[in-house]
Amino acid sequence: MNNSTHDAGIPVLTEIIPAAGNGSPPPAPMARPNHVPQETQTSPAQDGEQWTELERDIRERVLQQVLERIDFVLEQRVRDSLADVLQTAVESLTADIRSGLHHTIRDVVARAVSQEISKLQSSKK
Repeated sequence: MNNSTHDAGIPVLTEIIPAAGNGSPPPAPMARPNHVPQETQTSPAQDGEQWTELERDIRERVLQQVLERIDFVLEQRVRDSLADVLQTAVESLTADIRSGLHHTIRDVVARAVSQEISKLQSSKK
């Protein structure tokens, strides 16, 4: 893939994204409480549903992004291929038209000269 076809809005794995801030050190992470209050605890079934929903959401977002990118790349490649095919067809068509036109003009000029010479010969007799 060509580097110029990368979408500017999508960071690549080797790109370093600058941290937002004024140069101060990042805040210390908050400590997790060892005891979770009873009302925030979820059952294993709810955890499984949340993970399933999270997995589905991520899968849909990634799939949408990949499909959009595929559409763009496919459209670009079709355009490039079509441009090459059309250029070849135009060159071939131009050569055919030029050849036919040269042949036709050659025949018309030869016939006109022949007719004029015939007229001149018959007028001298």
